[in-house]
Amino acid sequence: MRYDTVVFDLDGTLLNTLQDLADAANYVCRENGWPEHTLDEYRYFVGNGIPKLCQRFVPETARDEASQKEVLAKFSARYAAHKEDTTAPYPGIEEMLDRLTAAGVRYGVLTNKEHTLAQGVMEHYFPGRFAFVQGAVPGVPVKPDPTALHRLLERMGAEEGRTLFVGDSDVDIHTAHNAGLPGAGALWGFRTKEELTAAGAEMLASSPAELARYILGEVHTGEARE
Repeated sequence: MRYDTVVFDLDGTLLNTLQDLADAANYVCRENGWPEHTLDEYRYFVGNGIPKLCQRFVPETARDEASQKEVLAKFSARYAAHKEDTTAPYPGIEEMLDRLTAAGVRYGVLTNKEHTLAQGVMEHYFPGRFAFVQGAVPGVPVKPDPTALHRLLERMGAEEGRTLFVGDSDVDIHTAHNAGLPGAGALWGFRTKEELTAAGAEMLASSPAELARYILGEVHTGEARE
């Protein structure tokens, strides 16, 4: 089938932000004399929002409320100043979006990144492309809770039976299913084929071009699942 609306995750799906996130976190670790972490470790620290990331990269002794408030402030300041050092769209993303736009497919973004930050990042890397961007806001639970996704779909005027959610982690697939949507896994992102399969992804895309063909109904499954 062809989908008329697509909602994308941001980090690990549209943009490769991992190095900049890891660098900001390791900066905080160095400043506090804590052990730093590898890039592969950060693949599993990210995905549930920056507050959760800050809980994961610090020692257990720094996970109390006061310490976390300080860590979050230091991380946020460092990341805001260096969030574009290495971040870039994944190869093929722009071409995929061109295809979807030409075919009349509506698309938006749902991310656990803070809302204002997410809007700025999207406009910087995809100027004028995304009219619908929803990040984390106070009082609304983050993914995999479907509340923010339902609100975004309402804003987009989406028909749920013709809407696809795309992401690179089990958080994203669970978000899709919690909202009653199919989920497609982006194999070029932070996590693994095994994780996405275990989460129940209806489709796995090895490239943005393959994902575009699936969205437009030109293929019915992902090559990675054949």
